[in-house]
Amino acid sequence: MASDEPKPKRIKLEEKKLSQNTLFGMGNPLLDICAVVDKDFLDKYGLKPNDQILAEEKHKEMFEEIVKKFKVEYHAGGATQNSVKVAQWMIQEPHKVATFFGCIGKDMFGKILKEKAEEAHVDAHYYEQSEEPTGTCAACITGDNRSLVANLAAANCYKKEKHLDLEENWKLVEKAHVYYIAEAAAFAQERGFETEDIEEIAKKAQSLPKENKKRQRIVVFTQGKEGTVMTKGDKVETFPVLEIDQSEIVDTTGAGDAFVGGFLSQLVQDKTFEQCIHAGHYSANVIIRHAGCTFPEKPDFH
Repeated sequence: MASDEPKPKRIKLEEKKLSQNTLFGMGNPLLDICAVVDKDFLDKYGLKPNDQILAEEKHKEMFEEIVKKFKVEYHAGGATQNSVKVAQWMIQEPHKVATFFGCIGKDMFGKILKEKAEEAHVDAHYYEQSEEPTGTCAACITGDNRSLVANLAAANCYKKEKHLDLEENWKLVEKAHVYYIAEAAAFAQERGFETEDIEEIAKKAQSLPKENKKRQRIVVFTQGKEGTVMTKGDKVETFPVLEIDQSEIVDTTGAGDAFVGGFLSQLVQDKTFEQCIHAGHYSANVIIRHAGCTFPEKPDFH
């Protein structure tokens, strides 16, 4: 090349720089209370060793009793809060990329929940009220078994007009680029999807009416240890999950929330959907090696 000819420019591809409050999550916040208990405690409250139930009237006193009788660990929980917590862990810095809204009580458990969200570097803004206590989920551990009892309580008391509509809170909603709200629903049954073919269900879900006509819906279905199914355009793809030895699995309860968190951590950085799924598989693979939706200090994700 002659010396007076222009040299080709080298383009350096930079990672997207994230700012605080780019990811917004809203849902039912619960304080997870984990403890190794004895059989007498399970029997007293009519609990099975391995179960997941919603608290009834007879369970209301157990949350304070478990704290008094056993050594407990506290974690910020609830499906959406778990997911934004995992997303923030995957992102690491800056802190408070993830914002979370929900309702808690003005009580000791609410105070602890605020501390735990802060430790996870999530920017949590709770609507605090006095009518119901902070929602809790007791994880009663006996040997390899975990009996989960959730008391939603304050989590069901969110008041849009008293929190979401406030100017300072709405500004946080407007700052976000990605929004996540978890909904538990018998989706396929409600829509009359009779087939058991997961790919066919994904395609039908993709074709449901939607407000934003500018882009087609992306549908992602996880299936535990089976492959994750994604519809994008006219394609339906299946992505195998990461392999793990059965002996290394401690608890699969938070796997779904963790997948969503990993997925969101890349979506908020404008990564491809394939990369989002890869991150979701990674975070779920990490979380199932730990009790509850907990994780090591830093991810090892590439």
